[in-house]
Amino acid sequence: MSNANTDQKANTDYEVGQDNVQIFGLDIHNPVFAVSGLTIVAFVFFSLVFKEQAGVFFGELRVTLTSNFDWVFMLATNVFVLFSLVLMISPLGKIRLGGENAKADYSYGAWLSMLFAAGMGIGLVFWGVAEPISHYGSSVGGVVVGEDGLRTDWAPLLGAEGDVQGARDLAMAATIFHWGLHPWAVYAIVALALAFFSFNRGLPLTMRSVFWPILGERTWGWMGHVVDILAVFATIFGLATSLGLGATQALAGLNYLFDVPVTDGMSVLLVVLITVFALVSVVAGLDKGVKRLSEANMILAAVLLVLVLVLGPTLAIVSGFFSGMADYVVNLPTLSNWVGREDTNFMQGWTTFYWAWWISWSPFVGMFIARISRGRTIREFIFCVLIIPTLVGAIWMATFGGAALEQTVDGAEALAGASTELKMFVMFEGLPMTSVLSFVGIVLVIVFFVTSSDSGSLVIDTITAGGKTDAPTSQRVFWCILEGAIAIALLLGGGLGALQAASIATGFPFAIVLLLMCVSVTIGLLRERKRNLAKK
Repeated sequence: MSNANTDQKANTDYEVGQDNVQIFGLDIHNPVFAVSGLTIVAFVFFSLVFKEQAGVFFGELRVTLTSNFDWVFMLATNVFVLFSLVLMISPLGKIRLGGENAKADYSYGAWLSMLFAAGMGIGLVFWGVAEPISHYGSSVGGVVVGEDGLRTDWAPLLGAEGDVQGARDLAMAATIFHWGLHPWAVYAIVALALAFFSFNRGLPLTMRSVFWPILGERTWGWMGHVVDILAVFATIFGLATSLGLGATQALAGLNYLFDVPVTDGMSVLLVVLITVFALVSVVAGLDKGVKRLSEANMILAAVLLVLVLVLGPTLAIVSGFFSGMADYVVNLPTLSNWVGREDTNFMQGWTTFYWAWWISWSPFVGMFIARISRGRTIREFIFCVLIIPTLVGAIWMATFGGAALEQTVDGAEALAGASTELKMFVMFEGLPMTSVLSFVGIVLVIVFFVTSSDSGSLVIDTITAGGKTDAPTSQRVFWCILEGAIAIALLLGGGLGALQAASIATGFPFAIVLLLMCVSVTIGLLRERKRNLAKK
């Protein structure tokens, strides 16, 4: 069968939702919904019943995966960056998602707001101060062991030990590295694959569809089921990690400002309350709920960013951005290499965790970005999904991290000794309008929490409904509630370590899936370009 006929067969033989089962008013894709739903419910049950055993298990799991398979994550993410950049500058970059005459569904402002809120949200707020401070302490004072057990002994490799300015620049470079090209390349690959095969080839908006060039008709069989189930697991545990981080930071801020007790009960209550807000947004839908909330969220984030920039050490922040970006570019090959590394604890404790986290998030963020990206050329798409968010993330980290580093150099011992989730609020104490900044920070964390939860619910619902984007609202409600339940189970069953272990465990098999996805996308785009050239 020719390539053209194969693509035409993909367009005409499969109807979205044809394999779905109607049960109790639900429109579910069997067995994806049943297997993933029951497995996750069982996981939540056992994590809550056997909390002590769960904590030990997650701790050992994280160490095992980061020690033995760090090279898999490092290699995979490097491939994703190079692959994205090659696509952007190649002739394939002219292909338009949705066809040559497709028009964009959203304005640039709405589009960038939604993809950024979904892609980085809570993480930027949680780590914006904590990560640069941690790396800086390591660079100046040697190996530092944080309260989460992560060692950051990377200074000897990059040669910054004892050099205060060098340590500041390298701390910012390492932070930008973890929030720059590599994570956004992961998102770009998944989003591009889903958008292309859905909008250009007429296949369901679900993970299995991107493997049509490799699997053919087997895409709709058990191989496709496995891909979609893995996507559900990766998405929901990646989301749970972010939701857990957000709840931890929000509760720490509330305790810091209003003496709200930091207990397991309050953590659970906070997750429940925010899940209720997410449910409201989910029921409202993509345009009325998620879109408006994302735009409001980005406005709030911009306000907080400008306030810190203006009220903080503005010149130090601006100069730190440029010097940090310069060091990021210079040290990018070193930080991306895993062969012969002396700083294995930094690479495994920080970088491997981050790469696994981004990969586990990729089905969620990728599918969400795909849904809102019709009408963009591939060159435009990759530039806006890869380059612009990297620069915006670097500005955010340079502003919050730069203000915190300036205070640390000036001897702010309280900031250096504060817990990870509290560092941002302690940093605000060194600035004017402390109460206002802290209150806005808490609201921002909560709203990011909500946007991540409601966006994730829409995505998981689409996967488990066989690619349908108009499945019953009750299904989205089910997944939104289950996300909150998993976050609670992981928080009670091991805290931050359990959240990290869950992300790494689900990210590992999905890294292999994404590598195969690059092959499939290449085949599909080459066929598309050949078809377009034949029309001219």
